[in-house]
Amino acid sequence: MAAERLSVVVTRRLPAVVETRMKELFDVELRDPDTRMSRDELTDAMRRADVIVPCVTDQIDATLLAQAGAKLKLIANYGAGVDHIDIASARQRGVLVSNTPGVVTEDTADMTMALILAVTRRIPEGLSLMQSGQWQGWAPTAMMGGRVGGRRLGILGMGRIGTAVARRANAFGMQVHYNNRKRLRPEQEEEVGATWWESLDQMVSRVDVLSINCPHTPATFHLMNARRLKLMKPSAVIVNTSRGEVVDENALTRMLRTGEIAGAGLDVFEHGHEVNPRLRELPNVVLLPHMGSATVEGRTEMGEKVIINIKTFADGHRPPDLVVPGML
Repeated sequence: MAAERLSVVVTRRLPAVVETRMKELFDVELRDPDTRMSRDELTDAMRRADVIVPCVTDQIDATLLAQAGAKLKLIANYGAGVDHIDIASARQRGVLVSNTPGVVTEDTADMTMALILAVTRRIPEGLSLMQSGQWQGWAPTAMMGGRVGGRRLGILGMGRIGTAVARRANAFGMQVHYNNRKRLRPEQEEEVGATWWESLDQMVSRVDVLSINCPHTPATFHLMNARRLKLMKPSAVIVNTSRGEVVDENALTRMLRTGEIAGAGLDVFEHGHEVNPRLRELPNVVLLPHMGSATVEGRTEMGEKVIINIKTFADGHRPPDLVVPGML
């Protein structure tokens, strides 16, 4: 592949510094304007490119892959999550898939703590009061939230991001609990002061704050279903900066409306950008537009990883961030 420049199609606008470097290295087709590709546009891109650079908004399923051209050899995903790509089908067609792990860990953990504080301290409600001009001054019982220090934080998914959340929670004086597919090593648990629960049911019934930090896979779809949500304390709050599909959004909305769960901070949603309209009406819910990795540094580093994966492949080597089915 090194004898000629690879043809690369990027499905969305990327940071300018990333696009410029891609132009220098590859025969790249950039996206302008910054809108999602239609299904037909995505199909056309996959028929004529050596490499396609999609992101989380692009659903690359078996049907789409079946229409890909013989040239397509690499899907260099812009992002760590790959649940929008049918990895097994790509592998069957001889198409490699790479991602960008690790670079958004700290940014997403920051956003998780921001949402925990926003919900428990009622920050959006206070902001709305100020912006509407309705604030009448300080009062002893006005806008009272809850202290995070001393509360039990349950982390669902103790990977890179979950561990980074645990470190931040320690600094705020929270007691860290976690449920994970595999238990951490003793020294890792000691480092973040975390208590392991083999039973997710037992953990969620005891924590004051639940943070969702696991990926979306067939095994985690609606992991927090109606039955499990009902195990949570009425005073508990739930925060999700991972994938919306992990939580049954309709069940969560019903319980928030009836006071069975005290509050929620959501950066991701079960149906992408189509947010349940009833969630928007609730004062005890903080909604963000998938901002967990939205820092200049994080998005630039994601692009740099994409470039490294493509360049390594172009030089005839295995991309360093190759994704295989066994990793999921």
